[in-house]
Amino acid sequence: MKAEAQPTNGATRESGLATANGCCLRRFVRGHNHVTLYLGDCLEIAPTLTGVDAVISDPPYGIAFQHSGGGNGKGQGRWLAKTCTIHGDDKPFDPAPWLEYPIAVLWGADHFASRLPEGGWLIWDKLGGREEFGDVFSDVECGWQNKKRPSKIFRHLWKGLIRQNMGGVKRLHVSEKPVPLMAWAMGMAKVPDGATVLDPDMGSGTMGIACLRTGRNFVGIEIDPEHFKTACARL
Repeated sequence: MKAEAQPTNGATRESGLATANGCCLRRFVRGHNHVTLYLGDCLEIAPTLTGVDAVISDPPYGIAFQHSGGGNGKGQGRWLAKTCTIHGDDKPFDPAPWLEYPIAVLWGADHFASRLPEGGWLIWDKLGGREEFGDVFSDVECGWQNKKRPSKIFRHLWKGLIRQNMGGVKRLHVSEKPVPLMAWAMGMAKVPDGATVLDPDMGSGTMGIACLRTGRNFVGIEIDPEHFKTACARL
């Protein structure tokens, strides 16, 4: 994506419009960084973009995920009184469109590892080094990167409603990731400062916040109108 002229005084600009294919487009300038958000299908929009240096995303894993509480996660059942579904998670995930980018990191990759070439692994310890909770949810999450590097571990507590350094902030997406995790992933993948990062399944915009906090530009695509609205508000 071609960058617009950037303000030199840390100013903030915002614009919104509809593109030729009918998807909604929002552009923001935050200081010296640019944010561009699309509401639409990533498989249609991503091929039209230029200037993307890296793809980092938490895509639908293809396991028909439904989060309705369960096990010992009673608090989560109250948080989501009705079942939430993840768009596109009702069919196997094909990582092929994202493998040719110069830098790629895909979370949840253990669910589609057979469709990935050799690369490196990033492991998120969701217990933050603590003892097991005894719940029914995974204690780790695996990310794949397209460079052959040693596997690394990031420890950050994020189990249901028990989340490190969130101060009671409401959870915004059923599969929301912590901002520090996404910032760490960029560091492990050696995404340069000032680079443009694409998240084709941006959800509530966490990747975008990580980009802004670390001096990178962000392009996000989201097909769900409510999540798109949330991302616009956060960014």
